[in-house]
Parts: sequence; C-alpha cells; structure tokens
Amino acid sequence: MVNKIILASKSGVRKKILEDNKVICRVEPSNIDEDSIKESLLKEKATPTIISKNLAELKANKISQKFINEIVLGADSVIDLEGKIISKPTNRVEALEILNKLNGKTHQLVSSVCISRGGSMIWNHTDKASLTMKNMTLLELESYLMKITDDALYSYNVYQIEGEGRNLFSKIEGDEDTIMGLPIKQIKDYLNVLQ
Repeated sequence: MVNKIILASKSGVRKKILEDNKVICRVEPSNIDEDSIKESLLKEKATPTIISKNLAELKANKISQKFINEIVLGADSVIDLEGKIISKPTNRVEALEILNKLNGKTHQLVSSVCISRGGSMIWNHTDKASLTMKNMTLLELESYLMKITDDALYSYNVYQIEGEGRNLFSKIEGDEDTIMGLPIKQIKDYLNVLQ
C-alpha cells in the first residue's frame, strides 16, 4: 500500500482525515484560480459534478507536474442546489445569503478526489451526500454564524458538519468524510492496490 502522498490542498480537515487513516501527507497547495475556472465551466453548462471533478484533477495535476515521481491527491467539494452550484462565501454577508438559499431545502454535497502521478490523473472518484436543512429563522441563522470562526466558515462550505453545523440539518444521507471533503474509504482502497 502507498501510505505517503502529497495533498494539493491547504484544507486542515482533509489533512486530518488522511492522517487519522494512517496516510502520511505533505501539503503543497495548488493555488489554482478556482473562481475563474468555475466561471468558464459554468459558461459551458457544466454540471456541479463535472466542475468538482475538473477542479480536483487540475489541482492534483498542477502539483504532480512539480513532483513527478510522487503520488498527489487533489480534492474539491461543491454544493449542488437544484442543479446550481453554490460557491464558498467570501464574507459573512454572503454566508448568510447562502444559508438562506439552503434554508428548508435539500441539497447535494459533491466531493471529488483525483490522484495524479507524473503530471497526469491516474485515478478519480466522486461521491455525493444529501443534506436537508431545517426551516430556520433569520435570527437562528445569524446566531449560528456568530458561533463559527472565520477559518471554519470559509473552508467548510458554510457549515461545519462535525461541529455546530450538524444542528442545521433535519436529515443527512451519505458518508461523513465525503461531507467534510474527502471520501477516504475509496482513497484507501485505491492506495491499497497502488504500487
């Protein structure tokens, strides 16, 4: 089994999931321009799943071109609300707007991972989870946002499922690691067969 990789992401949660599963990782953020790539893909009518897959692959391939002989993992998660992509907030006003859009509705959280070697993708996987948000008042949403740190808010697609965010939902279907941005079971299965 391969148990040492490069993580092409600065996500502390993804790093922790890998480490908790005995995968040693070194962080090398890809720093790709996600917003312009998303914009371009949306103009081509790409689905949220395709956008998530493409971003994960671009991140992994970019870092893999620098470290040719190493295994690089790229990952991306997007919120799919009725076929429309919801991007990460850049401030608390946007965060409240996003929570309002999700309020009382079911959305999909799409998490894609890509493993690259030698500058090219050698494996990828996409998993989805379905989350139904409770009907909440504006005051409840504002109160939730006041409990969340900036770091958590901007790196967790508005909600922290392993923390306060769980209270926002009446129903959660799917793998918790997928919701946190890394479907680890499938990654480990692949690393187990990789030489």
